[in-house]
Amino acid sequence: MSFALPWLLILLPLPLLLRRLTPPIAIGRPALILPQHLLQAAHNETGAEIRRGPWLTGLTWILLVLALAGPRTEAVSDIIPASGRDIVLAIDLSGSMMKEDFRLDDQPVSRLDAVKRTASAFVAARRGDRIGLVIFGEEAYFAAPLTFDVDAVARAIDEAQIGISGRGTAISDGLGLATKRLSRSDAPTRVIVLLSDGVDTSGNVPAVEAAKLAASHGIRVHSIALGPEDLENQPKSRDAVDVKTLRDIAAAAEGESFRVRTTADLQRMAATLDRLEPNPSSRPPMRYWQSLWQWPALLALGCLILLTVRRHGWAG
Repeated sequence: MSFALPWLLILLPLPLLLRRLTPPIAIGRPALILPQHLLQAAHNETGAEIRRGPWLTGLTWILLVLALAGPRTEAVSDIIPASGRDIVLAIDLSGSMMKEDFRLDDQPVSRLDAVKRTASAFVAARRGDRIGLVIFGEEAYFAAPLTFDVDAVARAIDEAQIGISGRGTAISDGLGLATKRLSRSDAPTRVIVLLSDGVDTSGNVPAVEAAKLAASHGIRVHSIALGPEDLENQPKSRDAVDVKTLRDIAAAAEGESFRVRTTADLQRMAATLDRLEPNPSSRPPMRYWQSLWQWPALLALGCLILLTVRRHGWAG
């Protein structure tokens, strides 16, 4: 605990100094002399109250000075301040995401399930960022608008199903839609995280051109190439990912490109992305001062009321 205005504590000895420095008030001859037995009765009746009077007055003064000094204690808030960063995840929901070539807990899972697990955990930890979700197949649409409600975005990722946006891979359309929304944002930092496991087959413009458009709006793009096979090593594979295009997309928009073949790669990618775009949850907690002046003030008020009642009783 500390005080907002500790220098006011020098007022504590003020009544004692005034009592010492101020000359006593001369009392003249009393106008009325009471008999000795009446004075003794009055003394027996009120002596205890009179003796307690100075102590109660002194306590009132101490409490008032403490209240003026502003006692306070430091508290930690569980509220995470906004980071000033808008992030849109653009996730490929083409038919190839159904392929079960990943493993979770020693069980084969589809690419989509692996992505859901990693992406939803990544999003849920981004408290303080505004997060949005774009899903694309043959067409692209916003599954979740930019929001601080990261839990809602994580649920939208968990509920995503293959087929609702077609089975093609319109990477450029997904990028374009995310860019359109982020271009209207006034956030200091705007980021697209693009995840795909295929080749751009349905876009109206080349995906790299869409990335250049994002860069022209000050939007950074990180790309994630998902799947064990790629066109560079398996050019005839039906489900190979176009790693080169995804790498060029990230380079065109000043981002990083990730190659993900296993769930361990996905987890490392999420950790690296946290370093590239610092997680607000990892910031030191927000601290603030909680004022306590009202408690000594209320106690001082109670003492003043008690003094008033006692003096009224004495006068009566």
